[in-house]
Amino acid sequence: MKEKEATRINKFLSEMGYCSRRVADKLIEQGRVTINGKVPEMGTKITVADEVRVDGELISEPQEKPVYIAFNKPIGIVCTTDTRVEKDNIIDFINYPSRIFPIGRLDKPSEGLILLTNDGDIVNKILRARNKHQKEYIVTVDRPITKVFLEKMANGVPILDRVTRKCEIEEISKFQFRIILTQGLNRQIRRMCEYLGYNVTALKRIRIMNIQLDVPVGKWRYLSEKELSEINEMISDSTKTHYK
Repeated sequence: MKEKEATRINKFLSEMGYCSRRVADKLIEQGRVTINGKVPEMGTKITVADEVRVDGELISEPQEKPVYIAFNKPIGIVCTTDTRVEKDNIIDFINYPSRIFPIGRLDKPSEGLILLTNDGDIVNKILRARNKHQKEYIVTVDRPITKVFLEKMANGVPILDRVTRKCEIEEISKFQFRIILTQGLNRQIRRMCEYLGYNVTALKRIRIMNIQLDVPVGKWRYLSEKELSEINEMISDSTKTHYK
C-alpha cells in the first residue's frame, strides 16, 4: 500500500494474503476485524497509518512468498477457513505451516480437485464469474442417463432464479457422465440433476482450468511454474475487483 493511498479493508486483507475478499467481508460482518481498535463498517478504507487486526491478530505486510497448492479433497471435508466452527475443515486437514485458503468451494459430500493459496489477488481473478474458467467433473447419478437428460443439462437448467450457462457434457456409462462448467453456482450440478429428476450419488472434480487431478485422495502438491504461468496467462485479461 502506498504511503497516502487509501484501500478498502477487504482488498487489504486479500492483498496481505490473509484471506479472499469474500471471506474478508464475512469477517467484517461478524465484527472480527478492527481498525485502530474499532470495528469498521463494510467498505471502510485504510492507509498505512492504520492498525488492522483480525481476532486480535495484527495483520502486517506478507513475509512469505506466494503458495499455490493442488489438493485432492476427500468426501466429508469442508472448504472453510473457520476452524472454530467446522471440525472437519480443509485447513486443519492439510495442516500447511503457513496461512492458506481455498480458491472456491467443493461440497462436503463431493471429492476431487481444489486449489489453495495465500495469494488473494489470484483468488479474485479465478472466481470472477465473467471470466468463465472451466471446471470439469465426473458425476454418478441414481437413474440411467438419457439423451433428453444430456440435452437439457447442456442447454441450461433453471436453478437459483436463473438458467445455468450452456455447458459441455458427455455420457461415460449408463449412470455416469462428464461435465465441464464455466460458472460456480452453489451446489450447481446437484441442483441441475435434481431439477431433472436425478440424484447425484458421487461427484468428483478432476480439472480446474489447466490443472488436472493427479494426486491421491487426501494428498496435495505444489503447482509447477509452467502451470502457474499458464494460469496467469488465462487470467491476464481478468479485471481486478474495483470498488466505488
